[in-house]
Amino acid sequence: MGENINKTSSEITSFQHLDPGPFVIQTIQNDPTLQPSTKHQYIKAIENYLDTGGNLTDPQALTEYALTVGSSTRSFLAAAVTRMAKELEQLAKGSATPDNIAVIQAAVFRAQALQSAIKIKTPLGEKAHAWLSYHEAEQLLEACYHRPNGKKEFEIYTLRDRLGIGLMMAAGLRREEATSLQFTDIVKQDKRYVLNVTGKGAKSRVVPISDSLAEAIIDWQFLIDTEGLILRSLGRNRVPGDSISTTGLYNIVQKRGRMFGKPELQPHDLRRTYAELGRRAGVSINQISKLLGHASIETTQDYLNIELDLETTISDFVPF
Repeated sequence: MGENINKTSSEITSFQHLDPGPFVIQTIQNDPTLQPSTKHQYIKAIENYLDTGGNLTDPQALTEYALTVGSSTRSFLAAAVTRMAKELEQLAKGSATPDNIAVIQAAVFRAQALQSAIKIKTPLGEKAHAWLSYHEAEQLLEACYHRPNGKKEFEIYTLRDRLGIGLMMAAGLRREEATSLQFTDIVKQDKRYVLNVTGKGAKSRVVPISDSLAEAIIDWQFLIDTEGLILRSLGRNRVPGDSISTTGLYNIVQKRGRMFGKPELQPHDLRRTYAELGRRAGVSINQISKLLGHASIETTQDYLNIELDLETTISDFVPF
């Protein structure tokens, strides 16, 4: 295992010579953000796949294998592969030079393809749950910098549309919650900004957010120089209105979705993306449920289309 882990960055970015099994297993084992039980599930899913002779850097093989296992196993494998792909992508970018840029780009594209290789299969008769991969989420945000005709977008539209999408995709807000959020609802607690959100049934919850999302809110307020509601409609002269409707926010998502090949993208798909990317990163379902404002864990399980895992349960890790 050590031989693979100690490869140079340039060697690691070459998928043809990398044995990713030991690499991803050690990455998971050394991750302090994952619970021991989660590490166990991730590693078990990886080892079961490797036992079939499959290659972790082959998107097609991963896709085909995922269709042969249960939804829980598929979910754990998808989470582990996503973490591996992101690590490989960062290693590739970090070792880029003018001489190897073509190889690096190929490595990055391959890593991005791996992140969406495993799809969560929806049983017949159930409503399809849609979410974006990490790479697709980046493409959606990038679409805000351009108009449909390809020209550069006006800054005020870029900031507004990215922020509207960000509140749903990077904070997990419902459309109604995003359109009713006010500047006074963003508060600094210790070293992190949080949102005070009023959800369904007038229930309140606190949602910690990333520094980048907090900065986007602050930049937007600085640009429009006003208080009150955060999201606003924009008139013909790009003058911010007093508010934006849920339909207006829906239209933003549809417009930006069309621009990168997702014309059917819905606002709620962004909220599911928040939950799914969090789950794949190792965030517990209890935490995800709380951040989404769900009334029960069962709601969150159904939301993510996670079935009860009969192969492994918490009881396996409790002494008796």
